[in-house]
Amino acid sequence: MAYTHEHCLRARQDFPALMSAPDLAYLDGPGGSQVPRAVVDAIADVYASCNVNTHGNFAPSREIDRRMEAARGAVAAFLGAPSGACISFGHNMTTLTFALSAAIGRTLAQGDEVLITQLDHEANRGPWSALEERGAVVREVRVLDSGELDPADMAAKISPRTKLFALGASSNCLGTVNDLALARRLTRDVGALLVVDAVHYAPHFPIDVQALGADFLLCSAYKFYGPHVGVLYSRPGALDRLPTYRLSVQDPAAPFRIETGTLNHAAINGVRAAIEYIASWGSGASLRERIVSAMTQIAAYEHELATKYFEAVSKMRGVRVWGPDFAAGRARAPTVSITLAQVGADAAAIRLGERGICVWDGNFYAARPAEVLGFTGRGGLLRTGISLYNTRDEIDRLLDALAGLS
Repeated sequence: MAYTHEHCLRARQDFPALMSAPDLAYLDGPGGSQVPRAVVDAIADVYASCNVNTHGNFAPSREIDRRMEAARGAVAAFLGAPSGACISFGHNMTTLTFALSAAIGRTLAQGDEVLITQLDHEANRGPWSALEERGAVVREVRVLDSGELDPADMAAKISPRTKLFALGASSNCLGTVNDLALARRLTRDVGALLVVDAVHYAPHFPIDVQALGADFLLCSAYKFYGPHVGVLYSRPGALDRLPTYRLSVQDPAAPFRIETGTLNHAAINGVRAAIEYIASWGSGASLRERIVSAMTQIAAYEHELATKYFEAVSKMRGVRVWGPDFAAGRARAPTVSITLAQVGADAAAIRLGERGICVWDGNFYAARPAEVLGFTGRGGLLRTGISLYNTRDEIDRLLDALAGLS
């Protein structure tokens, strides 16, 4: 069964924001998606029925324990992890990455090398660059003018001194999908850790962390129809060996070892609901099977809409499209960024917003690729992202509006 335009129209009815403002075109998914009613209800239900702390000897506390475990299990199914024991939660991806970086940094010796890329969001650069303060040597993989990482440079930059390679699965500003298989092969050859930022990848593709072989993978639920919660997957045993910063009373075992303080139980229950909502569009006997089925179908639908937009906007006079094209067989996120000759991205976003079209402008915290590729001027990029609730009509509205700007 394919996810079609008719399915999209049906899905839109599940999102309160879309129903309350039907004239708004939310093409801003890379900055955060809308949430379905099931997620809103799941969050509210915690406050209504079991707004207590965990590990108590009374019924509401046992219920919140059960829901927390169910949420870890749902995320494990979403990522293809062995169990919920691999899933840690945090305030957001950035906070978790800083915590992970600090822990790994305490294991490094003077002169050990850490590899990052010129393409990544700053959340997957800044925490690792900070390890220079501990004596680490931080190197970066070059980004090509096409918006893709240079595979030869990646191979050249990894050496026996490399202890960790942190890279994004997909670029949040250009839609590029990186060669994670090559990264895993190169890191295994030298015994380095592989840390994957999947924040922009997770909303658009099925993930199998075991097949990928990542030691750590991070993502954010608010990008895949959930609330603002950060997620960390740790390969079994990997987190247990790290000297994380934690209170002496904190459970030292994974996944709790990196979690600090009391978590946002209501929001985490919403994460579970978001994953179950995605799975409702798929088929299969298990939650994992339904997730993979749904994500595969939704990805095809999103790719079709993004290709339509990419091809049309590429033909517009005075428009430059950044990042790789949608060539047949290419893995590419449904995110398209442009610049216009006659108007800056910031001014264009304002004018589009006045017409009810929600798109982002700027560098989207991907400051390094903006600097290297040279799109920092004129307000940065104008970014459009496709989600499961976007329609062909919305793409047509955007194209018509852009025609009046370019």
